[in-house]
Amino acid sequence: MGFKEDYEKTCKDVFAELEKTMASIDAAALERLTEDILNADQVFFVGVGRVMLALQCVCKRLAHLGIKAHYVGEITEPAITKKDLLIVGSGSGGSLFPLGIAKKARKTVDCKIVHIGSNPNSEMKEIADYMVRIPVRTKLYLEDEIDSCQIMTSLFEQCLLLLGDILAKMIVESRNIDMKALWQYHANLE
Repeated sequence: MGFKEDYEKTCKDVFAELEKTMASIDAAALERLTEDILNADQVFFVGVGRVMLALQCVCKRLAHLGIKAHYVGEITEPAITKKDLLIVGSGSGGSLFPLGIAKKARKTVDCKIVHIGSNPNSEMKEIADYMVRIPVRTKLYLEDEIDSCQIMTSLFEQCLLLLGDILAKMIVESRNIDMKALWQYHANLE
């Protein structure tokens, strides 16, 4: 098989995984998450590695909708309050930094906390108000995870980014927001 054919086959395999995974996410949990995003004074995101990069993209997209969105650790991060939402991204639910931040948020301000991950039985289960499960292959290799031909946890990170963009599109449509008007929130020092 030549490079072109290998590339086309790999694309089909990856797209099939994405379609299967996105269809497996519980719509009721996504609806609840969307409502919580819209009802929060501010939305905070925490994760590590490639998950954090995906969450930063989601954070930026929500900011484009006029939502006060921040990621934990940014230099201009404001204080979180009880009226805010913390979204914790961790496939395993056991990553040290996101787990520690969630514990601190629960103990100090008791804000709403949502875990977006794959492992429904992690320590996050005791901290988060609820979970949005993306049931894909993690480093834990749980029996009910959707397997992936991709490297490590790429499928989780891709689905996390897509999920954020899909929910943003649904928010725009539900609020009848003029897409051209969103440019007022886009960075203009570039």
